[in-house]
Amino acid sequence: METKRVWEPIRVGGITLNNRIMMGSMHVGLEKLEGGVRRLAAFYAARARGGVGLIVTGGAAVRPEGGMGEQYCSVYRDEHIEPLRVITEAVHQEGGKIALQLFHAGRYAYQEATGLEPVAPSPLQAPINRTRPRALTGEEIELTLQAFADGAVRAQRAGFDAVEIMGSEGYLINQFLSPVTNVRDDEWGGDFERRARFGVEVMRRVREAVGPDYPVIFRMSGLDLIPNSTTMDETLQFARMLQEAGADALNIGIGWHESQVPTIAMMVPRGAYVWVARLVKEAVTIPVIASNRINDVRQAEAILEDRCCDIVSMARPLLADPDIIRKSREGRFDEVNTCIACNQACLDHVFEGKPASCLVNPAAGREEEWTLSPAPVKKRVAVVGAGPAGLEAARVLAERGHQVVLMEKRQQIGGQLNYARQVPGKSEFNETLRYYRTQLGLLGVDIRLGVEAQADALLAEGFDEVVVATGIIPRRPEIPGIDLPHVVSYTQVFEKQVDVGKRVVIIGAGGIACDLSHLLVQNDNISPQTARYLLEYGILSAAEVHRLQQSGRQVRMLRRGRHVGTGLGKTTRWAVLANLKRHGVEMLTQVEYKEITPEGVRIVHDGEERLLPADTVVVAAGGISDNRLYESLKGRLPVHLIGGAKEAGELDAKRAIYEGALIGRLI
Repeated sequence: METKRVWEPIRVGGITLNNRIMMGSMHVGLEKLEGGVRRLAAFYAARARGGVGLIVTGGAAVRPEGGMGEQYCSVYRDEHIEPLRVITEAVHQEGGKIALQLFHAGRYAYQEATGLEPVAPSPLQAPINRTRPRALTGEEIELTLQAFADGAVRAQRAGFDAVEIMGSEGYLINQFLSPVTNVRDDEWGGDFERRARFGVEVMRRVREAVGPDYPVIFRMSGLDLIPNSTTMDETLQFARMLQEAGADALNIGIGWHESQVPTIAMMVPRGAYVWVARLVKEAVTIPVIASNRINDVRQAEAILEDRCCDIVSMARPLLADPDIIRKSREGRFDEVNTCIACNQACLDHVFEGKPASCLVNPAAGREEEWTLSPAPVKKRVAVVGAGPAGLEAARVLAERGHQVVLMEKRQQIGGQLNYARQVPGKSEFNETLRYYRTQLGLLGVDIRLGVEAQADALLAEGFDEVVVATGIIPRRPEIPGIDLPHVVSYTQVFEKQVDVGKRVVIIGAGGIACDLSHLLVQNDNISPQTARYLLEYGILSAAEVHRLQQSGRQVRMLRRGRHVGTGLGKTTRWAVLANLKRHGVEMLTQVEYKEITPEGVRIVHDGEERLLPADTVVVAAGGISDNRLYESLKGRLPVHLIGGAKEAGELDAKRAIYEGALIGRLI
């Protein structure tokens, strides 16, 4: 597809962006590591070098009680200016433009991080925070308004090209606007105009402080996805009020952090919320920015062509590939390392208090220490196993100039990624496999499929070093009846080697079992296009179409432990389990296995013995490391062990790719 509109320059306030892709704000937390802001500067500089039109930083706190702690970026004191200047100078050196996001978390601020009591419009506790906030007084509201204005001036002095006011995602400004979180009865709450006053006043004060030409973007919530919150009519009215107050552009955010609707996970269709930006664009005359699940520049081009917005925001896609803009401009779409919206190394890390990185690009956040330098001595290296660990190791080794042979006993690359990509809502893994196929081809890696590597053969071929990435062997627990003919492994189901009956019991309830359950309860013979056709022409009702999309299987997951879905990410686990429950999957924990019989699985649960009827029993109880090749090579040749072969666990692609990237840099 030819891209044109995405490369057209656009004016935002007093600056011109040289293309219409913006890197959206992400809290990455690199500034709290050793090297601090310098690491963050290197991270943003890499994205500027890749050619993105505008970068927006993670939120910089305008007040200490509204931030994420002293370790993170802040802009509430003059001494914050010089550290921030390190970022702007690094970005400008690469020819980029960068905006500072002015941030106040309100009731989402953690007292454990700030050491201060959180504040909000009203003293209503957020379900994602253990601390109840205190209601702001009228005097404190005035101080906070001034803090946004002062923060904007400091951003100007630090060399930022623009500021973005964070008024979305359920943070303080959004809390003032919503009737769910603002139950005040003074001039800052009550009817819509009074609830909107705080956000409009922030915008007006910032504009007054920075002057008429300095670009001010307002990130507003287009859709709260919270019951009984701001209506769409109110949202559009708020957009017009912000334009009148001096906003140069509106960036449309979707959902709150406490929302029970997934908005950026892999299960969310690409571009699912662009329609919200379009509604706002029809209501105002300033540029409007669309975001959420847009991970391909060709997709951005189509959105711009359809006049849904004026600028497209991509955040995580620039974590996954800092060069996505440059590659796309040159038409090298197949070379892009596409964001798969897994959240595992970005959002999950941040919510766990760790710095963000990326599952498919572990170099994200490690720009300073992980430079890719040519190998001082070019070696002939065998990589055994073409799962995620082996693929990344082979790619990095070849890019550094080593001669790489990649051996895989199956007839295709990908390892257990080939299981994940079959699961409904996980087709993005196809992009990762496309990326590796393209890169290994360009780098001249010798890929040998259907080859089970043997130690003697590797020695005879004269390899200098070997990387063993042979993955895991599925574990078979010791349960009487485990060898009955209707007991199968999860690998046999994913590889379509067995027919699965209508009544299924899965032994295991981790990430693999959850994926398997999704696969088994849905009928993939009915495509979304077919479903839409059946609905549009009234051939079937919505309920009938939904029934048709189900496989009709009864699926039960069993676990000896207390928790289902261990190994799933913190920010997506809740959505995965809710989806399984919606599809009728039964999950039993703290189960004692008695035996598997031809009729089903006999267990003890809650002190009661039961027989769970089953036509098929699937074992998905984890695995053990397949390190046999490593053991047979040890002491005979320099050999390295990575991925599942090193440490068995759930399908841990994040660790596998990280270890592949690391060993590729060490040899």
